[in-house]
Amino acid sequence: MQLFLDGIFLGSIYALFAIGFTLVFGILDRLNLAHAAVFTAGALVGIEIVTRLGVPIWLLIPMVLVFGAVLGILIERIAFRPLAGRHDAHFAGLISSIAFGAILLSVLQALYSADTRRFPADAFPSTRVEILGATVSLLQVVILIISVSLMIVLTWLVAKSKLGRGMRTIAENPHAAAVLGLNVGRISSTTFALSSALGAVAGVLFTLNVNAASLGIGHAVELKALAVIVVGGMGSLPGALIGGLILGVAEVLAVNYIGSSWRDMVAFGLLFLILILRPQGLFGARKTREV
Repeated sequence: MQLFLDGIFLGSIYALFAIGFTLVFGILDRLNLAHAAVFTAGALVGIEIVTRLGVPIWLLIPMVLVFGAVLGILIERIAFRPLAGRHDAHFAGLISSIAFGAILLSVLQALYSADTRRFPADAFPSTRVEILGATVSLLQVVILIISVSLMIVLTWLVAKSKLGRGMRTIAENPHAAAVLGLNVGRISSTTFALSSALGAVAGVLFTLNVNAASLGIGHAVELKALAVIVVGGMGSLPGALIGGLILGVAEVLAVNYIGSSWRDMVAFGLLFLILILRPQGLFGARKTREV
């Protein structure tokens, strides 16, 4: 039970990051590879806010949500919108997002250097609680609550709200959505904002969990997120959630029973296995995109 809960806590962070990743892909059919840099920026800026301003963690999360949303709007306006309408917009946008991410990481390095940074030791209470016979930290419980809450809100937003209906219409046919009078540009910006907000919060939660952040943490998690959305099904929000939890539990079990050096082998071995047995992922569908 202890290992299972540890895996759930880790997997919820992977899922939060992957859902932001797959939200843009599922709706706009664009792969935003600046998402990892947003994850890193959320972690480093979060540490800066707590260290310099003494902001409590409960207030830090909404601040980082806003910060991530602003970054998402900038990514859409700078890296993707100028390329709309080009015949190679998919590939050009992918390369443009890599460039945006590299620039953002360079700015972060200039501001915070390449050294590992940490939250203050007293940033969060070290209280531990017992759940179903397993001992977990209060921080892990809070991480799980925040992750699941944000995922539920996003799922409701996409499935039930007016904005979500617009997103799903654009996901089906952006040209028809424009003819119907939907503001495709505004909905695209909102999609990027939501995606990056989740990515930035995932950076803070991941850093709180391991209490260490450096410029490279985003790329390590980015590869895991790609594995998560392939396992769950490209463009599927429920798939990203289940894929993240499966990956988290698999990693924790691998570290405990085989060794920490096998962590990545298990993650990407799982990816290869899913690709062979079910190429569309657990919740994906052939030749369709699900949001």
